[in-house]
Amino acid sequence: MGGTDKFRYPSVWLCGLLCLLQVVPSINVDVSGCQPGFSSANYTFSVNRRELERGRKLGKVNLVDCTTRKHGLYDVGDSRFRVLPDGTVLVKRHVKLHSKDTRFTISTWDARGIKHSTNISVVNKRHRSGEEARSRSSELPVLTFPEKHTGLKRKKRDWVIPPIKVSENERGPFPKRLVQIKSNKEKLSKVFYSITGQGADTPPEGIFRIEKETGWMQVTRPLDREEYEKYVLLSHAVSENGASVEEPMEITVTVIDQNDNRPKFTQPVFRGSVREGVQPGTKVMSVSATDDDDSIDSLNGVIAYSILKQDPEEPIPNLFTINRETGVISLIGTGLDREKFPEYTLTVQAADLDGAGLTAEGKAVIEITDANDNAPIFDPKTYTALVPENEVGFEVQRLSVTDLDMPGTAAWQAVYKIRVNEGGFFNITTDPESNQGILTTAKGLDFEVRKQYVIQITVENAVPFSVPLPTSTATVTVTVEDVNEAPVFVPVVSRVDVSEDLTRGEKIVSLVAQDPDKQQIQKLSYFIGNDPARWLTINKDNGIVTGNGNLDRESEYVKNNTYTVIMLVTDDGVPVGTGTGTLILHVLDINDNGPVPSPRVFTMCDQNPEPQVLTITDADIPPNTYPYSVSLSHGSELTWKAELDSKGTSMRLSPTQQLKKGDYSIYVLLADAQANRQLTVVNATVCICEGKAIKCQEKLVAGFDLPIILVILGSILALLILSLLLLLFLKRKKVVKEPLLLPEDDTRDNIFYYGEEGGGEEDQDYDLSQLHRGLDARPDIMRNDVVPTLMSVPHYRPRPSNPDEIGNFIDENLDAADNDPTAPPYDSLLVFDYEGSGSEAASLSSLNSSNSNNEHDYNYLNDWGPRFRKLADMYGGDDDDDEE
Repeated sequence: MGGTDKFRYPSVWLCGLLCLLQVVPSINVDVSGCQPGFSSANYTFSVNRRELERGRKLGKVNLVDCTTRKHGLYDVGDSRFRVLPDGTVLVKRHVKLHSKDTRFTISTWDARGIKHSTNISVVNKRHRSGEEARSRSSELPVLTFPEKHTGLKRKKRDWVIPPIKVSENERGPFPKRLVQIKSNKEKLSKVFYSITGQGADTPPEGIFRIEKETGWMQVTRPLDREEYEKYVLLSHAVSENGASVEEPMEITVTVIDQNDNRPKFTQPVFRGSVREGVQPGTKVMSVSATDDDDSIDSLNGVIAYSILKQDPEEPIPNLFTINRETGVISLIGTGLDREKFPEYTLTVQAADLDGAGLTAEGKAVIEITDANDNAPIFDPKTYTALVPENEVGFEVQRLSVTDLDMPGTAAWQAVYKIRVNEGGFFNITTDPESNQGILTTAKGLDFEVRKQYVIQITVENAVPFSVPLPTSTATVTVTVEDVNEAPVFVPVVSRVDVSEDLTRGEKIVSLVAQDPDKQQIQKLSYFIGNDPARWLTINKDNGIVTGNGNLDRESEYVKNNTYTVIMLVTDDGVPVGTGTGTLILHVLDINDNGPVPSPRVFTMCDQNPEPQVLTITDADIPPNTYPYSVSLSHGSELTWKAELDSKGTSMRLSPTQQLKKGDYSIYVLLADAQANRQLTVVNATVCICEGKAIKCQEKLVAGFDLPIILVILGSILALLILSLLLLLFLKRKKVVKEPLLLPEDDTRDNIFYYGEEGGGEEDQDYDLSQLHRGLDARPDIMRNDVVPTLMSVPHYRPRPSNPDEIGNFIDENLDAADNDPTAPPYDSLLVFDYEGSGSEAASLSSLNSSNSNNEHDYNYLNDWGPRFRKLADMYGGDDDDDEE
């Protein structure tokens, strides 16, 4: 259909509508009701530019709402535009108008929820018509290089080189001519043409080429707009000698899109949810698809959505609808029920060319979420239970309910209530796992008071019902079971005043207990549960409590003048019931304690002593205490004086004369307000001091204090230990020198084995580092086995610097060492390596070694120096010996 035919029928429909509007008033002039909707079914907004900036105002639509509402909410079918609440249409983001007019739809809903729509057209007045473009494309264009302008002044170009448009996926034949490039310099000389840039000599290379002499630019293979939307190249013109005759001209090749790509859904399966019972018009979810084709200059990439199938088709086939432009799925029907159909699967289609092109299918799964449209119902509705009396927290009954809502949700969770709960004897909670109601006792039930309870319990959900529903009620009949109850003291706590001088067997109180099991005739027995001081006795049969005659208010068991005893009472039932009571005795004081001074031992100086203050205490309580009176007796009044202070709670004790050092006993006689007297002996120690005595210094007979003597003894012991350690150290340091040679009497004949030393040196060089320790670095060792020979200290020649004199150096120092009487012998094992054959020195193995001692002559040892003379005397024989 041509561009003009596209609007033919809507124009006729619009004209007919206008005529109808003119005729209707004449037909029915009495129609005065307001009709909500847009004032016009079509709005046209004209612009005079191709690009529209963000925020540009295009026009305004007028909505008739028939209410006092002045503003509305609008849904725009094109995301590039938006509508203000007052109807003003604005550009939402930067827009390029690639066609003469751009169309979209604006929708809104009136107060009754009815949808109204109007069509919007944005017309570009400067857009060229399609017929003009087609007439121009009938011939291939010729592009001529613009003329150069000389001079310093830059001139503005008077024309723009249009882009070359090539459709993608063309069949050929290839290469195919696109445009011819010409230079005006061809009239003057031969011109050669070339192109550079994307698609020519840069990737992707070889798509475009140019005939060097004619200037025809060619495409060599089909193009793909999804790979490259356009190519930018530079054309060049040079002369025969290679000189540039024109400035490079930019050429843009635009690839025209073809609908060669199907839409693709962005997800294999779309998932959404909607609560059951919602009203029609509720948005559920959205789906989306993409298309690689162009959606700006053509409809190849414009996608339209539709629903092909609904599964299940219950309660009606078309429960949902989809916005063909945005892919938003909404609910248009009623009857969603999760308990019947918890899920719907929609087969959706995305088609390009605005719904008329290639298609793709996808899945949209809609989960129906639970609404509280089902009330919990008791099953069963009546219960009976048997509960023992006096049990608190006893589980009476578990109540079960059925709820068709989704388990685990708030619409399924049961909340139980007791309709009438007189006295608050019962409590009910919900088990979170089973959703059962747990009925328990909040207080102990008494069989003797009431034998049966009838309880009514209602149940609801944790959230309110979404629709009006009846409330289920259950009835629980509770029968109280009689058990043997423990007897009870009346009262439970008994308080009695008793004097601490209570005589043995004297009655204190008669305790009374009652058995709650009035229908049973049981015998009660009384016992003492806890009597810390064992002061009381109770009659087992009648509960009369008597004293043992040893009460003492001042005892440690009496706290704040009270003494507490735990009493027990039992019956003879099965099992035996035991009751507990408390007997609190308020012990009355008698004047059985006299006042005493404190402290009873003190020290005092013999010179100008300070009076000693003694505090008076009485274990009794008023009026058996102060005011006190004090006096001295047994001769203490002759040397001491006692007087009370102003408060009468303490006394001052001081000597009447100067006392000598020593210990004194003072007899103090104190009496309380009831004339109860108490004689106390106070010990005083008089020290040699003056004023206030803190502590007397103890002296020993020798005149030294004990700490000083201990320090002296410790010092003496330490000196003895140090002396012993020093002697041991000196003994260990003493060195006993052993004689170097054995004495004459100790000489023994021994067989010595000497290893044969053979071989010789292969070279004549001397290794001076092998000399033992150096001749000048010997230790100073004194001999003590023979009388020293009075000889001068040998003189050793220093090592010469000239290597030629090494031989003389060794001979002279060897001779000096042989004649050194102070030099000890140094025996060591000499190891000689085999140095090969050809040595000038003869082998030591050639010497004849005899195995007989008689063949040895040790007289040569005398020639070896004083160190070997002892050996010569031991082994060497003289001529006289030989003759013998």
